Amino acid sequence: MTRTDVLIVGAGPSGLVMALWLVKQGLAVRIIDKAEVNIATSRALVIHARTLELYRQLDIAEEIVASGHKLTATNIWSEGIHRGRIPIGDAGSGLTPYPFIHILSQDRHEKLLEKRLNSLGVHVERYRELLDFTEHDAHVTARIKVTEEKDLGRTPASNDKIETCEATFIAGCDGAHSAVRHTCGIGFDGAMYSHVFFVADIEGTGPSVNGDAHVTFNHKDFILLFPYDNNSRVRISGAVSEEIAKKETSEIKFEDIDRNAIKTLHLDVGKVNWFTAYRVHHRVAAAFRKGRAFLIGDAAHIHSPVGGQGMNTGIGDAINLAWKLAAVIRGQADLSLLDTYEAERRAFATTLVETTDSGFNVAVSQSYLARFMRTWFIPYVAPWLVKIETLRHRVFERTSQLGLNYRNMALSAGSAGYVQGGDRVPWAPIGDVDNFESLKAISWQVHVYGTARQELDDWCQAKKIPLQVFSWDNKYHSVGLKSDAAYLIRPDSYVAVAEPSGLPQRFDRFFHDIDLRLA
Repeated sequence: MTRTDVLIVGAGPSGLVMALWLVKQGLAVRIIDKAEVNIATSRALVIHARTLELYRQLDIAEEIVASGHKLTATNIWSEGIHRGRIPIGDAGSGLTPYPFIHILSQDRHEKLLEKRLNSLGVHVERYRELLDFTEHDAHVTARIKVTEEKDLGRTPASNDKIETCEATFIAGCDGAHSAVRHTCGIGFDGAMYSHVFFVADIEGTGPSVNGDAHVTFNHKDFILLFPYDNNSRVRISGAVSEEIAKKETSEIKFEDIDRNAIKTLHLDVGKVNWFTAYRVHHRVAAAFRKGRAFLIGDAAHIHSPVGGQGMNTGIGDAINLAWKLAAVIRGQADLSLLDTYEAERRAFATTLVETTDSGFNVAVSQSYLARFMRTWFIPYVAPWLVKIETLRHRVFERTSQLGLNYRNMALSAGSAGYVQGGDRVPWAPIGDVDNFESLKAISWQVHVYGTARQELDDWCQAKKIPLQVFSWDNKYHSVGLKSDAAYLIRPDSYVAVAEPSGLPQRFDRFFHDIDLRLA
């Protein structure tokens, strides 16, 4: 029997980020996956700004950016005619160090994450499948089948090698068919869309292979094109016809895709490197936690690919949970702190499913209004709307998850300026001073923009919490910060308490209320 702090089931982006965050905080982890690689279902491409901000805490953000492709524009096509070009290169300029939409294939993304994890002395254990686990008072005991690639999915035989692992907690990062969720008996309510989607990685030529994104809307079809770089390799996706959708998804081939729809992009396909068809579900788990077991990413929520939110949301789940697990395992907090994971992340997941449902319906519906939106409103009006900075920023904040907040929840309190407890810390660089620099540390800290009170300085030293003081500038006011206020910041760089007086007494009440002990 092996013993670890956290057993992570599933080595996709969510599982790898969970492992990295825990190891960076000094915890012991074991991460297993039943397959060698998962390229066949690697559909995620977009890494949003909020994810890149949090990747700075893993010292991997710049490597991720250097390895991918920055989208400069989205082109709108309708009925084979180029209707407009929407420049989106730095749509979030002034909001984040990463004001763009970043493209990196999931397989390359995972390799970079795993490489970083290996450098910290932890390796993914492949061909290990969770069978079940049993919860005890202070740990779980998991049974793991050690198998070979040819035996995956087979019912365990009496001569199979079965390992036993004891862990303080178990994290299910194992996808829509989660063994952790199944063992917990947690419901996964929702439904499946009637449409069948396809995804293909191709090499091609034509005016749409120019480093930009492209979307074509026709009377019945739509196709999305995302470039991997400025060369010939692109990914296209869309919905197959109703007639083809009657087939089993495993039987659908690239040749079944409507060539007229592809031609509307003026795209000449030279080589198909990978193709898959799949049905889209929208589901949210009835609970994200049961005792010492937690659900993360697709194990907890799945939805349409509109907006490229799925992988980023799973990574956000992992980071939200990791610092809380670390606090409990270190003995700094009671188990009740872990209740806030579900409260914060399930609320967001439920809203996200509803939002992506709306976008999905506009993309595939055959109603008159939906066809009008696709064929006329989006192609002609969107290029003008994006020129309005306030609107552009609002859309970027929503899609990039910069606007995600935990206001009015157990780990959020107070308001100072326009910043409330639960908000992401606003980014406000002044010359060579970047207020995000200190957020690279996975730790509690306090920010003051202006002058810090002596009582606060003494409190931070006693609690061994870093105090970051930034000389006041009007730019801080423009992003919503208040002069001389004190902002207590969580390890995941969200504001826990915003205290306008700049005094620390409210911080003491906050830690007392959540039963968290730092010193």
